[in-house]
Amino acid sequence: MKLIVDRLHVTLDRNPILRGVSLEVGQGDVVGLVGPNGSGKSTLLRTVYRALRPATGVVRVGDDDVWELSPRAAARRTAAVLQDTGGNTTGLTVTEIVSLGRAPHHGLLGRDGAEDHEAVADAIDRCGVRPFADRDHASLSGGERQRVLLARALAQKPKLLVLDELTNHLDIRARFELLDLIRATGVTTLAVLHDLDLAARLCDHLVVLRAGTVAAAGPVLKVLTPGLLADVFGVQAHTERHADGVIRITYAARPLARDVDPRDHPCRRDGTPVAMPPPGTPAPDRARSPE
Repeated sequence: MKLIVDRLHVTLDRNPILRGVSLEVGQGDVVGLVGPNGSGKSTLLRTVYRALRPATGVVRVGDDDVWELSPRAAARRTAAVLQDTGGNTTGLTVTEIVSLGRAPHHGLLGRDGAEDHEAVADAIDRCGVRPFADRDHASLSGGERQRVLLARALAQKPKLLVLDELTNHLDIRARFELLDLIRATGVTTLAVLHDLDLAARLCDHLVVLRAGTVAAAGPVLKVLTPGLLADVFGVQAHTERHADGVIRITYAARPLARDVDPRDHPCRRDGTPVAMPPPGTPAPDRARSPE
């Protein structure tokens, strides 16, 4: 199911946080939301999963404005996986945590039925948490807990996943395992990511936020140009697709943009780097003006 965000404005304590933000996530696509700290990424995500009402603008999942749906109906469409805050889940097993994802499908006094049990079992298997399904959730590692949170979201059978910095505080293997799980779901996904390298590997498209506005949006290679990386993130780097198909970002030896003379790393107008001769190559003769 497609997600459309149209001209969204959000103000908190009279301060504009988001200003005219628009984006689109096609059905089955994974779109990364990236940008410096304080650019409005998590605020935008909160409007998508109905935790924060915008001042103006529309968020549509499918054909419906999410704010015209009941909370229960909206939760059946959109599942949010937020950062693991280590809340008190002592005494709850992994299976019980995952089963909470079925709540939007129940009435006030609803009981789990065959469909619920099937959805929970499927989510547990897809996220690889079956080996510790009966363990206390509080006893798990950070990577294991994030898998459980993703399983809970999938148990909702959502049409849209929104993920807020899901890979934070995980070791590198756990990060890649989680990214593989997200790609394998096939669910339309909007994900806030701090790590640009992981975003480039995971996402079909990127949306770059800066100071509450969209600085760029589109395919990864068209968005993460040297010019944008310097202008928005303050680093000297370039992005390319390697022979194995993976998009990688290569940072300059002195990556901080303010420390680098742009004459040492010239770029064309489209932001692509100009090939420079190897160190020690004699400079070409230049015509001298008459004295």
